[in-house]
Amino acid sequence: MEPSHQIQSLFDYVPGISFFVKDEQSRLVSVSQSIVDRFGFEHEDEVIGRDDYDFFPAHIADSFVRDDQQVIRTGEPMIDRVEIWYTEQRLLDWFVTTKLPVYGKQGTVIGIMGVIRSYEGHRKTALPYSQISDVVEHIRDNHRGRITVAELAHRANLSTRQLHRKFMDVFGMSVQDFLMKTRMQAACDELIHTHTSIVDIANKLGFCDQSAFTQQFRKHIGVTPSRFRRQHRLS
Repeated sequence: MEPSHQIQSLFDYVPGISFFVKDEQSRLVSVSQSIVDRFGFEHEDEVIGRDDYDFFPAHIADSFVRDDQQVIRTGEPMIDRVEIWYTEQRLLDWFVTTKLPVYGKQGTVIGIMGVIRSYEGHRKTALPYSQISDVVEHIRDNHRGRITVAELAHRANLSTRQLHRKFMDVFGMSVQDFLMKTRMQAACDELIHTHTSIVDIANKLGFCDQSAFTQQFRKHIGVTPSRFRRQHRLS
């Protein structure tokens, strides 16, 4: 067994952590058994050579590949990136991923390697010391309504500036960005899986009007809500 495969096999015995390697085109080169199982296969070779578009909705795969290519292009690691997506039960969930560049013999970046751990596991180690566990759970349970940063800061018994610093320390993003990212993924789910009008989706997610919602959606997803629905609508 090659040393790299020996190291890879270690992750099969670490609960809650998955390991992967991708090439320059973001195609899977190696994965831990936990990823094979999650994708519904039995053996690693059934996954190798495929990419995120084979396993995730396109708008989620776009985000993963965009991060991959940033690491490959810059050579800079991406540490503890919080990603938000939906389970098969259509529930919002978080996981935390770290991606590092893989260098070839000539010293150039030839791919990436990374680990993924569950949000719950990350919460147990990070959030109890960050004073924001209750805030994260409140966002998770109430992101479809109107939430203000002042309200969240009050829940954490922190100033808004302190709350911002805590979120940056734990998640690498501001509380506003965390809340907006949660809402954008919720909006994607609504657009794909329901017939709810765009204006009603905007209202449900706490936006003052459809124009504000469309502006934020285009900023974070790259297209307007109506175009996104046409592109990804399930039959």
